[in-house]
Amino acid sequence: MLSKRDDSSTSPVNRNFYDDVMCGLRQTEKSLPSKYFYDAQGDVLFQQIMHCPEYYLTRCEEEILREQREDLAPCVSLGDDVTLVELGAGDGSKTFHLLQCLVSNYKHVTYHPIDISSHILKHLEADLGNKLPELSIDSYHGDYFEGLAALQQQGHTPKVVLFLGANIGNMPKAEAMQFCIRMRSFLNKGDKVLIGFDLVKNPRIIQAAYDDEAGLTRRFNINLLTRMNRELDADFNEELFEHYCHYDPTSGTCSSYLVSLLEHTVLFPEDEIHFDKGELIHMEVSQKYLPSEIDHMASETGFAPVKTFTDKRGWFVDVLWEAK
Repeated sequence: MLSKRDDSSTSPVNRNFYDDVMCGLRQTEKSLPSKYFYDAQGDVLFQQIMHCPEYYLTRCEEEILREQREDLAPCVSLGDDVTLVELGAGDGSKTFHLLQCLVSNYKHVTYHPIDISSHILKHLEADLGNKLPELSIDSYHGDYFEGLAALQQQGHTPKVVLFLGANIGNMPKAEAMQFCIRMRSFLNKGDKVLIGFDLVKNPRIIQAAYDDEAGLTRRFNINLLTRMNRELDADFNEELFEHYCHYDPTSGTCSSYLVSLLEHTVLFPEDEIHFDKGELIHMEVSQKYLPSEIDHMASETGFAPVKTFTDKRGWFVDVLWEAK
């Protein structure tokens, strides 16, 4: 609770943001919730990251969705009326290829993008509305599971849930398992999911993807400090933090951090957070998987593997699972 402010001037979103930030920064090993990366500037920076030379993930998955869409389309259709739900839809640029194929081959296609960024959803709606006027778009701004719950209340139309972009990798393995179990709870038997997984590969390729030469990933991480200064009245000095990432090929885990360059204290409206020189803030994780781990996750979370779509280099997969 922000006791030094009038509650009427602080939105519920900002109170949640404040509480989440304090929870992470008060830990012995400091962390920040990565879901808050995506304000308007964060959206712009992430779009730039996706197109930078080192960040192969977007190109690999776009190749799959563009070049294998004719094979994908019948797999994600559950009749003449197709209902697609996308968690973390972003700007929809990759999904466009699949949606274009679906609207050309099926009677009625409804697309439900769910995203925590209202800015990116507005862009998506305008862009896809112009490119695919036959597509029915019904977006949801908010948490993934809140969106799935809202759709569940509307009825039991067969659906396919897309969770692309290796977003599943933004969680540790145990958390990803729990995520899939919870996602399954909103689905009916026979519903399907299409999930993007980044595969284990040459460690140098993975390391470079999260430590790009242009410094876009650094700016993306630092932007969260800027957002906290603006929205939470914090006083982070962005020059006192440096981006660092580390990939552990034995676990398949790539972790990103901000490193405090000097001992200092950051002030918030009713809190202060002390940083030692060299102290870390854990910002995000990007988990890489072996194919056997992906199949195991499906079987342990209420799904049956149906089909795997892989890019030409074998770096990335979109896997189709069916709810058992």
